[in-house]
Amino acid sequence: MRTAPTILHLDMDAFFAQAEQASKPSLRGKAVVVGGLGPRGVVATASYEARVFGVHSAMPMAQARRLAPNAAYLTPRGGFYRSISEQVMGLLRELSPLVEPLSLDEAFVDLEAGGAAWDSDSARLAGERLRADIRAVTGLTGSVGLAASKMVAKIASEQAKPNGLVLIEPGTERALLAPMSVRTLPGIGPATGDHLRRAGITTVEEIVEAGEDELVRLLGKAHGHGVYAMALARDDRPVVAEREAKSVSVEDTYDVDIHDRLRIGMEVQRLADRCVRRLRGAGLSGRTIVLKVRRYDFSTLTRSETLRGPTDDVAVVREAAARLLEGVDTTGGVRLLGVGVSGLADYTQEDLFALVAQVAEAEAEAAEGAGGGESAQGVEGRGVSEGEGDVRGAGDVEVAERRWHPGHDVRHAEYGPGWVQGSGLGRVTVRFETPWSEPGRVRTFRVDDPDLEVGEPLPLVRPPGVEPGVASAGGVSG
Repeated sequence: MRTAPTILHLDMDAFFAQAEQASKPSLRGKAVVVGGLGPRGVVATASYEARVFGVHSAMPMAQARRLAPNAAYLTPRGGFYRSISEQVMGLLRELSPLVEPLSLDEAFVDLEAGGAAWDSDSARLAGERLRADIRAVTGLTGSVGLAASKMVAKIASEQAKPNGLVLIEPGTERALLAPMSVRTLPGIGPATGDHLRRAGITTVEEIVEAGEDELVRLLGKAHGHGVYAMALARDDRPVVAEREAKSVSVEDTYDVDIHDRLRIGMEVQRLADRCVRRLRGAGLSGRTIVLKVRRYDFSTLTRSETLRGPTDDVAVVREAAARLLEGVDTTGGVRLLGVGVSGLADYTQEDLFALVAQVAEAEAEAAEGAGGGESAQGVEGRGVSEGEGDVRGAGDVEVAERRWHPGHDVRHAEYGPGWVQGSGLGRVTVRFETPWSEPGRVRTFRVDDPDLEVGEPLPLVRPPGVEPGVASAGGVSG
C-alpha cells in the first residue's frame, strides 16, 4: 500500500444529462433523463434534478416517466459524448502516463507516476487543478477521489459527488469503510450482498468481524479471500494504462417482438455489418463471432463460433452470424438481437471473401443512403468494451423510425442552430438556442421542411469572438 493518496479517481457528474443541460440553456436546473425512449427503453443517465424523483440509471423508461412526468426525455448523442470524453481523457494524460479509463466518464490516474503528486498537499492541488481544467475546457463538472488505493479512491469520488473532491488520508481507510454497506466493496453485487445479509453480515466491519475463514465458507475460496482483503482496505491493484478491448459488439432492442424469421435474419445481417464497421474503426479483428438473442419471454441465448484466424471481413462475420442463427429457436418472437466479435487482434487474416465483403459493404452503404439506414438510437450497442459503465447504463437500445430525435441537433436556414423538442403527426418542434445563449424560442415545422436539416453539436464552451446571445449568423435565439 502507498503512503500517500496519489491515486486519483475521476467521475464526471451525471455525464450524459449534464452534457445535455450544458448544451441546452432551457434545460439547466431542470429534470433531464437520457436514454431509449421507446416502450422498452432504459434510462442511461438522469440529472440530479431528476434523481430527486427516484429516477436512476438502468431503470425502465416507462417507470421513469411515471416518476417524473414533467422531465425532459432525450435520446443519447453518442458522438457528442465521446468528443467530450476525449477532451477529459486528454487532460488526465497531461497529469500522468498511467491513465486507466473505465468508461467515457470515469478513469483512474496514478499521479505519482507522472510526478504530479507525492504527498497529500500536492495530490489535493493536482485534483483541484484538474477539476478547474475540466470546467474550463468542457464546461462540465467532475468529482475527484484521492487515496492510496484504487478501491478507496473510487469510494472517495462517490462521496465527493456532485462537483467535489474528497481525499482519504492513508491509515484512515478502515475507519471509513467500517460502517459502510457490504455493497460498497468491489465484487459484491446484489446476489452476493443478499447471501451475506442472510448470514447476518450487512456492513464492512461485520465482514472483518466474521473472519476470513467464514468468508471463504460463505463465498468460496477465491471470492472469500478477495472480499476479506478489501474489507481490510488491502488493495494493491496498479493503475493500468491500457485496458485492452475484449470484444466489439452492437445490439438492438425492438419495440415490438419480431416473429418473421426472414426479418430476424435481415436484422442479424444488418447488425453484423455495423459490428464490422466498429471493428475496423478500432483497427481490430477477431476470431470469435457471437450472436445474442433475447426471446419474447426474456430468456437470453448466446451462441458463438471461433474461426481459424482473426478477421474484419463483413462477409465472414455475416455468414458466421447466419449459421449461428440457424441453431436458435425464435418461435414466439425475439425482443433483442446482437452481434459481436471477440478474441481480438490488431491484424487480419486474408481470406477468399474480401471482394464479396467490399461489395456487401457498398450495398449496405447504398441502402442506408436510400433511407433504409440504421435504427434511430442513442449510443449504438456497446461498441468497444472499455470496462464497466461505458455507455452501458443505457441498457437496451431502442429502434425507431423517426427522422427527428428528441435532443438531437438541427439547423434551420433562417433561424440557425437548435435542437429537437419533439415530433409527430408530420410536425417537428425545435428550440433555437446554443450552449452560450439565453434560453431560445420554440418553433414548429413540417417534418419535410427543406430549410431544416440535421445539425452538428456545438462546443459547450463559447468560441472566442462569438457573442453569447447570438445563435448563428442567420438567427437569434432570444
